[in-house]
Amino acid sequence: MEPLTADAFRADRTSRFYVGMAWLALAVALAGFLPTFFLPLARGAFSAPPVVYLHGALLFAWLVLFTTQTMLIRWQRPSAHRRTGYLAVVLVPCIVVSGIAVGVFAMKRDVAAGGGETAVSSLVGTVTALLLYAALVAAALWYRRRPDYHKRLMLLATLSILWPAWFRFRHYFPSVPHPEIVFAIVFPDSLILAAMIRDQLAVGRVHRVYVVAGLALIAEHVVEAILFDTPAWRVVAHRLAEWLP
Repeated sequence: MEPLTADAFRADRTSRFYVGMAWLALAVALAGFLPTFFLPLARGAFSAPPVVYLHGALLFAWLVLFTTQTMLIRWQRPSAHRRTGYLAVVLVPCIVVSGIAVGVFAMKRDVAAGGGETAVSSLVGTVTALLLYAALVAAALWYRRRPDYHKRLMLLATLSILWPAWFRFRHYFPSVPHPEIVFAIVFPDSLILAAMIRDQLAVGRVHRVYVVAGLALIAEHVVEAILFDTPAWRVVAHRLAEWLP
């Protein structure tokens, strides 16, 4: 494939790639939560506090919004895209607050079930992922007049909150060793690498958003896997547990 013109990053606004990635993200979320949420819910076997249902609804609303936004650009309807985009300003803080509340609930539930220090440690990753998601969306909104920056930051933000769904794929493949690596790092971050490869093939170089924010996101996932449940990690986890209601 020949590289596009020098202005390719700005001209490449209606790419099918982002529509495809949006639909893939939605499919991953549906498939990931199918065995642990949707099927038990349909059978009347799922019970949780209202905030769990609220958070799930908000996250799926985000995925539907992201998919809609990519399609509006694909259909060359930028005005509708801008108007619909204001929903993100409402969704993001609600997702962060409800997500932290769910994280606290899950921690207390798992501690009561005998999860011990590992259950407390899980709170750090939950809070970190939500803050990274909010930061990426905030950066995307800041660069809303730079489509090449905006859409890549929005894609990274969406990919950053998919790891809970990816991690639940371990229920489909229980024999896979080290699921915390395969389903929490390899699979999720492979989509970031795919976006970088796509840039290289289509434009001739990788956009700086992926070089800086994309690689930073991958690095954060790797560091988190290395440090998880270490003594220093537990100190941070306990501080968070004390601060959060």
